[in-house]
Amino acid sequence: MPTTIPLDDAVRSSVLSTAPLPGRTDSPVLLQVQGLRVAYGKAEVVHGVDFEVRRGEFVVLLGRNGAGKSTMLHALCGLVPKKAGQVRFDGRDIGALDPRAIVRAGIVNVLEGHRVFTQLSVEDNLLVGTYARKSSGDRSRLGRAYELFPELHERRHQLASRLSGGQQQILAVAQGIIAEPQLLILDEPSGGLAPIVIDRILKVARELCDSGISILLVEQLVKEALQYADYSYLIETGTVGGHGTPAEVQAGELISRIYLGG
Repeated sequence: MPTTIPLDDAVRSSVLSTAPLPGRTDSPVLLQVQGLRVAYGKAEVVHGVDFEVRRGEFVVLLGRNGAGKSTMLHALCGLVPKKAGQVRFDGRDIGALDPRAIVRAGIVNVLEGHRVFTQLSVEDNLLVGTYARKSSGDRSRLGRAYELFPELHERRHQLASRLSGGQQQILAVAQGIIAEPQLLILDEPSGGLAPIVIDRILKVARELCDSGISILLVEQLVKEALQYADYSYLIETGTVGGHGTPAEVQAGELISRIYLGG
């Protein structure tokens, strides 16, 4: 029976190599994080984390609230300083880049909390997403967002403040998509949303992944996330407690320990 792989020294070495682990795609590594440490003042909250995302792969970071998942994302995107560690993207060390340069390199992070510009229209919010890359203000890219989310087209002239929480989250995701990332990061997109909206967002993320865009999802909803993911890392108080395919994660005991303290 498959089990979640513990992160011992041998596995740590293989995680950071270009050779895929069992059950992992053989696509090239796109994002590689090695030895990441993050501290707020004297309190270290991320303790030497290693993980990777391959091209066209859907990876999910699972763990309880407060485990350090979002902090890890903020650090690799340049939103909070790193205490130590290396972040490589598409073969390039991006650890010293500022957030704008990281976005231009091809990483787009959709932050948790339905973060949109409420006093702008839906369409203007989407156009803001085009400014993340070189072709700023390019209206031709609106079509893809409207194709994926027809309700945004119907409400394109409405102020974002008039959208429901679920619609605002969909708009935030569409903003990220329109920036044409190589890696789209979704940070807790399920927060406060109805199951039907969560499923809709994850289905679109899976479609994007199948089209070649890598997805890195941070989520607490285990069943929903593993339904769409290719690979998962289990985050336990600022460390990687284990990792594996969805089948391996669901068959192992680590996930119970991480979520239930068993």
